Amino acid sequence: MSRIYPLYSSSKGNSIFVGGPSGGILIDCGVSYKQLITALNASDIDISAVKAVFVTHGHSDHTKGLPVLTGRTGIPVYAKEITLETLIKSGCIRDGLEPNVILGETEVAGFCVKAFPTPHDAEQSCGYVIEAPDGSKCGICTDLGHVTAEVEENLLGAELVLLEANYDDGMLKNGCYPYQLKKRIASENGHLSNKDSGSFAARLIESGTTRLILGHLSQENNTPELAEKTVLSALSGYSRGSDYIMEVAPPSGAGLWMVY
Repeated sequence: MSRIYPLYSSSKGNSIFVGGPSGGILIDCGVSYKQLITALNASDIDISAVKAVFVTHGHSDHTKGLPVLTGRTGIPVYAKEITLETLIKSGCIRDGLEPNVILGETEVAGFCVKAFPTPHDAEQSCGYVIEAPDGSKCGICTDLGHVTAEVEENLLGAELVLLEANYDDGMLKNGCYPYQLKKRIASENGHLSNKDSGSFAARLIESGTTRLILGHLSQENNTPELAEKTVLSALSGYSRGSDYIMEVAPPSGAGLWMVY
């Protein structure tokens, strides 16, 4: 069985490791190299275990650690074509490091990785489904304004899903953000609310998902308690601990992991 480690998960920085001490892949690197190393070490994982980085999209909370990471290690970077072009132009990928465009399924360190599109305000934004060597699957899906048919098609049936629960409707509406930013976050190409996350979580469990991690929580427009309470309300027809296991990823989840 494989593990997923939500090393960092918030609107300020994201990085998730899938695998184990012998090898695996990183999804995004939106924190500093020092922060990444510290979080990996807290989970008894050396940086040498990271065999590749898969990037979901070009926003800085998912990419800002890439320049130092690729410069110091030469770890290969995979992403959709337009995302790679953005990363190269912004200097996020070390000169001389060959970029890898994701076309269909990609195998790294025994893991089969497939990208699927997510509706977000970054061109070619995507989530990932990762099949472990034993055939079990996990899905990572954040930064989406709504759940599309394609998102459902790729995630339904995965044993574990890390799903965005970015904001509480009331906190966003009554918060201090400018109107245009609030509108962007709540749009169909923004982020997923706790309420919508709960609705989709119920469909995931109905389709066979047994492990959930709520992630990418806004530190201004959400709290772990609100996210958990709202999603649990949507899952009232299922028994937590029996039908499913659920955790809320803190901004820095060093040491937190889940088997799938």
